[in-house]
Parts: sequence; structure tokens; C-alpha cells
Amino acid sequence: MDQTPQAAPAAGVLERYFALKERGTTARTEVLAGVTTFLTMAYIVLVNPAILGSAGLPVASVAAATCFAAAFASILMGMVSNTPLALAPGMGLNAYFSYTVVQQMGVPWQVALGCVFISGVAFLILTLTGVRQLIVNSIPHYLFAAVAGGIGLFIGFIGFKDAGIIVSNPATFVALGNLKDPNAALAIFGLLLIGALSVWNVRGAMLIGIVVTTLAGWLFGMVSVSPEPYSLSALTGTAFQLDLSGVFGLSGSHGLGLLEILFVFLFVDLFDNIGTLVAVTKRAGLMDSAGRIPRLNRILITDATATIVGSMAGTSTVTSYVESAAGVQAGGRTGLTAVVTGVLFLAMMFVAPYAQLIPLAATAPALIIVGGLMLLPLTEVEWEDPLSAIPAFLTVAMIPLTFSIANGLAFGITAHAALKIVRGTVTKKDWFLLILALLFVARFIWMGAA
Repeated sequence: MDQTPQAAPAAGVLERYFALKERGTTARTEVLAGVTTFLTMAYIVLVNPAILGSAGLPVASVAAATCFAAAFASILMGMVSNTPLALAPGMGLNAYFSYTVVQQMGVPWQVALGCVFISGVAFLILTLTGVRQLIVNSIPHYLFAAVAGGIGLFIGFIGFKDAGIIVSNPATFVALGNLKDPNAALAIFGLLLIGALSVWNVRGAMLIGIVVTTLAGWLFGMVSVSPEPYSLSALTGTAFQLDLSGVFGLSGSHGLGLLEILFVFLFVDLFDNIGTLVAVTKRAGLMDSAGRIPRLNRILITDATATIVGSMAGTSTVTSYVESAAGVQAGGRTGLTAVVTGVLFLAMMFVAPYAQLIPLAATAPALIIVGGLMLLPLTEVEWEDPLSAIPAFLTVAMIPLTFSIANGLAFGITAHAALKIVRGTVTKKDWFLLILALLFVARFIWMGAA
């Protein structure tokens, strides 16, 4: 008797839940993609505790909270939205949390975590009321392509910087680094290796390249490990330590500064997330013919929930990561990619300090190549039409040059609205676009006066 119907194999369960065949992928490919995404994001386990630690948070506790928040958010995203989008505490917002909110403004880190929690609740309300969806739907389709290309340059720039191939220069802002430096040389080796594997159509080229480059770094003594004492109980140092009464002025007042903090957490995460979401789903071929993102509401609710849970665990705003594009390039097309990434972050909770075993020189080549491949959508922009070309260029340029996806979107949307007004082609359907543009102008004025 055929026993197959009695117990479906694991592969069959995965196929049905994540619709692997429908998306043109396999469980093996999704696992490789998830591992690739994790390896390109693993640096956050070291970087986030270092940044938040400077604000007085216990470093070991933040390491555990970082792993937990990334694991929870990525697994939830994969299971709920079936999208290959991984999440973790966001870079930029963690620096704002530490250096501006806590150190410059003098807000206790517990109150700052409370602000993150409130901003997460605001994200959720905006999503449930349809405001965030309105924002996504109001962005012109050609700007989606521009955002994807701009994020590609952004990712590539980060990769070049991590590799030491590009360095800061007081005269020219950036300059070519010392290519004889061991880290730069190792990154160039990884770049050539991943490039060669890619043109040979080797499956898992990104992952193989990262692993081999890491092994080469170990072989030549370029990886040193000196982990601090650590255990899972460290999470108690930040878990549920947020101070909500302080946010509302019930245990000390920080004046209008708290409104500014809430606005920044809300605004930057909102548009960084939208930009990353557009780029990754477009690269994965998940957008429909009308440029809409399937299951958008589920994705946005997951993002908001992740920020709320992350604040309770003890870390700054959780957001989607542009490094998810590395997993997409490795073949990831479903939420199984995000689930695998999340499971690896969960496992990392047990050995968080050992994330430094993977040097930046090993992940940088993957970011550089992914960045280059993400420029393809720019062919969709009508470059001969100034109404499209000017906002698209501003978006593409400002994302890497200001190190902010939100700034790129701000310039692009504002320019698009201004040019439509000048051309006289504004319609009633553009009402929300004009509101966004006005908000961006107000933001630029506010930033300039700050």
C-alpha cells in the first residue's frame, strides 16, 4: 500500500506553504539564499551592540536582543507574507538612538526604547488605517526602478567601503584605498571568485564565495576572535526595560524633544522600509504588471510588529534590510529564504560574539556584486523624458551620496511633484503625492534649522 498520503515529506509541506514551484524555486535554493542573506547581515550582531553600548546599554544584552529581534522579525516576515525579506535593527536609526537621542539630548536609554515602542505602534496604526499603503501606491512606478538602482549603488558603496577599496578623503570626500592592504586584497580575491562562479552559473556562488574568502582570511591570520563572556540570560539586561511613562513625561520631562525623536523614528523607518521593500520585491520579480506588491499589508504589519517586539527585547528600530537582495540574487523567491535567515539568527543567540569569525572583507564582495546587478531596473526609466529622468536621477544619486534611502525617495518624490505642477499635469489622483511632497519640503526645512 502506498504510504505517501499518510505523512507528507517535509519538502512537500514546504512546497505547499511557500508555493516553491509557483515561484520557480526549490527548497535547496531557498536555504542557500537564506544562508547568503544571513552572512551578509551577520555584521549587525557585532555592530549594533557596539553602537547601542556607547549609549549605556549592556553590550551582551544588546547582542542577545539583536539576534532575537532579527530572528523573530525575519521568521514572521517569511511565514506571514511569504516574501524573501529579512529584518534586523536598522543601521542609521541605531546611531541616531545612541549618539543623538541618548548622548546629545540626554534622554535615558530606557525612555528612548519607549520612543521606539511608540513609533512601532504608530507604524501599525498607519498600516491598519491604510496610510502606509497610500504612500506606496502614490509613488510613480518609474521611481520604483530608480529606488532599486539607487539601493544597488548604496549596497555597492557599502561593500567597497567595508572592503577598504574606497576610503574617506578630506579633499575629495572619497578616494581609492590601499589595494595592498590585506583586507582590501582579500576582498578583491572574493570579488573575483564570486564573479567567476557567477559567470560559470555555479549555484550558490555568493555563499561559496563568502565561505571560501572567510577560510582564506583564517588561513592568513586575518581573523582574530576574542569573544566576551556571554549567555542567553544576558537578554534580561534590556528586555522589558523600556520606560513608557518617561515618554509621556510622567517620570521626568524632555519637552518637545520627544516629539522630534518619535517623528524621526517614524519617518526614516517608514521610507527606508518602503524603499527596501520596493527594491527587493522588484528584483525578485514579485511585483505584478501594474507595479503593485502582493501581500503589502501583511508585509507592513510584520514590519511594525517587529519594531514593537524589538523595543521590548531591548534594541532600536527593526527594519527590512537591503542585504536581502543578496539572498534574492542567490535565487531566493519565497518567505522560506527569510525563515532560514531568521533561524540562523536564532542560533546565533547562543554564540553571538562569534559572529566576528566572518570578516567584512568576506561579505563585502557579495554586496558589491549584488549592488551592480540591482542596476538593471534603471532601464525601465524613460530617460529621454525630463519628467521621469530628473526625479529618477536625484533618487539614484541621493541614496548612496547621503547614505539614506529615505533622502533619495524624498528628493525623487518632491522633484516629481514639482515638475508635474510646472508642466500643469497635476490631477485629482495626485492629491496624496502633493501632500507627501509638502511633508518632505517641511522635513528639509526642519533638518536645515536643526
